[in-house]
Amino acid sequence: MKSYILKKYGNPDVLKIANCPEPVPGSEEIRVKIGKIGLNYAEVQSRKGLYGWAPKLPYTLGMEAFGYVDMIGESVNSRKVGERVIVGCQYGTYAEKIVIPERQALSPIISFSDDENSAFAVNYLTAWVALMKVARLKSNDTVLVHAAAGGVGTAAVQIAKKFGCNVIGTASKNEKIEMLNNLGIDMAINYLHEDFEEIIKHKMNNNGVDVVLEVVGGDVFKKSMKLLNPFGRTVVAGFASLNLKKMNPISWVNTWKDIPRAKVADLAESSTGLLATHLGYLLN
Repeated sequence: MKSYILKKYGNPDVLKIANCPEPVPGSEEIRVKIGKIGLNYAEVQSRKGLYGWAPKLPYTLGMEAFGYVDMIGESVNSRKVGERVIVGCQYGTYAEKIVIPERQALSPIISFSDDENSAFAVNYLTAWVALMKVARLKSNDTVLVHAAAGGVGTAAVQIAKKFGCNVIGTASKNEKIEMLNNLGIDMAINYLHEDFEEIIKHKMNNNGVDVVLEVVGGDVFKKSMKLLNPFGRTVVAGFASLNLKKMNPISWVNTWKDIPRAKVADLAESSTGLLATHLGYLLN
């Protein structure tokens, strides 16, 4: 089978297609023929060598996918050959087939397309943990979501609206603003054309926000902190604007270690039972 192998860190061109033996599932494992894969922020950081949960080189990238079970282990009883499943894993989905433990396969979301199902595992679970567990989201909170048209962002908007929150989102293009409006967002701001800090202050009558989901860093982080209401919460789920070439790494680490972060990887590593519990809440 074909697989994208990462042998060194760098730009997308470091990924190389390789022919690999087809994996064979163990007694409690299933093999999935991958039809669609999600491309997410954690994988980009992994490719650059900036993601701590990634395995040692060389390996096949990819944390989420959607496909069909094409082989099962002898002790598997919850999945059948031909069944459609969502895959969530540490690595390996940039390939034609993958073997995973039976418990790591999820049934598809009925209302989602195959493309949307392929991007569910990482994005929605990250958004859920960030908002519900780290930020302790409450109904009627005002929530500011940066990069709201991205994978984690759109998931966060939907989750926050489901819990009765007032949701504000930032995005960079008019078509993204339109998409957010179609999701039912309360306020969508094109940050390339408008100062989100001033717009929010004006439209909120100088009131702030209760929760910020931050994925950018830099000036966006600083402005967001100024918008927080008393006892407001900021959760970081990424740092897209980080440029280590222009920043003192020690200064960055000292700042980063004190910021509340949504780290689904740590949750998965420490307790699969707890992870499954949160996933159950999310699916409900």
